[in-house]
Amino acid sequence: MSLLELQNVTQRFGGLVAVDDVSATIAQGGVTAVIGPNGAGKTTLFNAISGFRTPSAGRVVFGGVDITGMAPERIAAIGLVRTFQLVQLFGELTAMENVKVGCHLHTRGDLLAAILRSPATRRSERQVEDDARKLLDFVGLTDVADVAASSLPYGQQRLLEIARALAAQPKLLLLDEPAAGLNSGETARLSATIREIAARGTTVLLIEHDMKLVMSTADRVIVLDFGRKIAEGTPDEVRDNPAVIAAYLGMPEGAA
Repeated sequence: MSLLELQNVTQRFGGLVAVDDVSATIAQGGVTAVIGPNGAGKTTLFNAISGFRTPSAGRVVFGGVDITGMAPERIAAIGLVRTFQLVQLFGELTAMENVKVGCHLHTRGDLLAAILRSPATRRSERQVEDDARKLLDFVGLTDVADVAASSLPYGQQRLLEIARALAAQPKLLLLDEPAAGLNSGETARLSATIREIAARGTTVLLIEHDMKLVMSTADRVIVLDFGRKIAEGTPDEVRDNPAVIAAYLGMPEGAA
């Protein structure tokens, strides 16, 4: 069953075509990686999917709903949530508070009830606290729940950003270069976390340059080069594809 459909998505910036007629179907469940050399159009494609850019042409369909040009907050509210290349946390808030922020998409509040501290409001707050604590435990950050996000090591900030995204209860989680800046141990932990996210029922679509992570984590791989999709398949199929090898090595396809 398809969860996300990209139908001839194109993104132009003046005379530059950053994403060129890309079509793909992301099935529900599992992990799909989008790879390609620098400047291949990966993040631009993510921006088009998540509403941060309106495609110049083509359609983005999520869960059967055409979300092309829809505002990012509306897209997130229906279950498509993303992270970014650069960590974007509330540095002055604790790890726990950052995750609680992510819960706002699936909680409903009444101003008067909140002011009066109604039983329903208190129950909701306890549920948010419990959910946030479970997510911190899931990504291995329970011990730093009360530490300001800005004080955490970079690897833990990456995991915290994922926990906050998961707090929104996404159906599809977009991860933009989640392994950037991580050491080998942190990358291995990240790979296990991504696989566990998928095992728990959240479909994952990620951009990644770390090929070891991609090959050990992804079920499917989509390859972009100069904005065009040049290959798609299993990690093994993509790794042995001559067009992919040429793109990464900078050689014309078929050259010796």
